[in-house]
Amino acid sequence: MARVKGGNVSKNRRRKVLKEAKGYFGSKHRLYKTAQEQLFHSGEYAYRDRRQNKRNFRKLWITRINAACRENDISYSKFIDGLNKAGIEINRKMLSEMAIDDAKSFANLCEIAKKALNGEVIKPAKVEKVKEEKKTEVKKTAPKEKKEDLSSLSLAELKALAKEKNVKGYSTMKKDELLKALK
Repeated sequence: MARVKGGNVSKNRRRKVLKEAKGYFGSKHRLYKTAQEQLFHSGEYAYRDRRQNKRNFRKLWITRINAACRENDISYSKFIDGLNKAGIEINRKMLSEMAIDDAKSFANLCEIAKKALNGEVIKPAKVEKVKEEKKTEVKKTAPKEKKEDLSSLSLAELKALAKEKNVKGYSTMKKDELLKALK
């Protein structure tokens, strides 16, 4: 039987590696062996640094929050502790954005944290009332939309309606089938 060298396959594989290695210094973009070696290392660095990037951003956010806290006469650690005691759950990314863009609301959070550290109880009732009002508004407006036009709803919303109305086989239906079943 004749020997098959597989020239096209090998050439295409090598060309792909060299194409990915464009821009590397010296022989790392010219020679296949060194280019392939460098690509392996580059992949490892990229994998490692995708994780380190998350750490670096967290450090940056904490630095920004700390600077804004110092302007409001509180340290970062006391600020975070105060927010936890006040029952305010907000991530550091949002806190840093608030510190940059909205200094007044950040100052309000600092005051809340200081009060919570002093043992004062913060009343979250206002927030809960607002949430309840929004929920009731949604519940009041939702049935009108159902009666008026079901086709404007998404597939997930239609499936939820079908589940409420006990439509059999709703999970496998397409949107037009669900519309017919609900009417």
